[in-house]
Amino acid sequence: MSQFSPSLSQSSSVPGRLYVVATPIGNLEDWSPRACLVLRRANRIVAEDTRHTRKLLAHFDIHVPLVSCHANNEAQRVPVLIACLARGETLALVTDAGTPLVSDPGQRLVDAAHRSGIPVSPIPGPTAVVTALSVAGFPGSRFHFEGFLPPRGGHRRDRLEALAHLPGILVFYEAPSRMLRLLQDLSDLLGPDREALLARELTKIHETLLRDSLGALGQRLKAAVESIRGEMVLVVAGQDPADAPARAGSPTLERTLAVLLELLPPAQAAARAAALFGLSRSLVYRRALELGAHLPTAQPECSDPDR
Repeated sequence: MSQFSPSLSQSSSVPGRLYVVATPIGNLEDWSPRACLVLRRANRIVAEDTRHTRKLLAHFDIHVPLVSCHANNEAQRVPVLIACLARGETLALVTDAGTPLVSDPGQRLVDAAHRSGIPVSPIPGPTAVVTALSVAGFPGSRFHFEGFLPPRGGHRRDRLEALAHLPGILVFYEAPSRMLRLLQDLSDLLGPDREALLARELTKIHETLLRDSLGALGQRLKAAVESIRGEMVLVVAGQDPADAPARAGSPTLERTLAVLLELLPPAQAAARAAALFGLSRSLVYRRALELGAHLPTAQPECSDPDR
């Protein structure tokens, strides 16, 4: 990997500016003239993967030094980049596709620039989350962008359970190899009839949009799992207000299960809690087993001594 050693010849008492530049998520014609101009005028372009960004720059005949900044080197790179900005350089931050910081690297650099008093300017453009929302056609203006879920384990389950009661539209990014599992988990959690849109390869030649129920999408994906490739976005319709349980003062699932488990076996406790919260019985049963393992053993009921 090439070493990044900025020249010390350029110096200014006025700090430079960090531009956060969105790049195309597929179709290069979606790139704005302003974004292209900002990159041409920058002293350096800070990229997630310089090999990927070099192809974009070559297409638009842009010749500006590239600096890599990603999860594996940002701790070392950010202080050096801030020093460049402090000396008056103009930097443009890009990721492989879409808008930086939206499930992409760049947060440390942008945060450090703000804390150092360096101006930060957005250059808006494509982002997969809004692109997918625009073609989903689900009612409501509120949405929750979850991005990528933890791939496995307790953190993933906790996140899914936390999402169950959100009233708005849900938007996920997921790798093709894990999309079927996500559809199955959401079908268990929200019910197989909840509508969703699966968007693949947005703005690219093989763009595909599938809108159906979570259960049906899972079946369609299972039938074609070997041929599924490319970037994926899943948009899940919000809960119908008529089906939503009351929120104000309502107990949490865990508290309800804890009470029911003192009186009932796990299967019966899960069935009643699932009906109360409108959740999948299998998902609640798994949670009941986990909670039951940490609860004190229930004591047998004593007969009334006064009888």
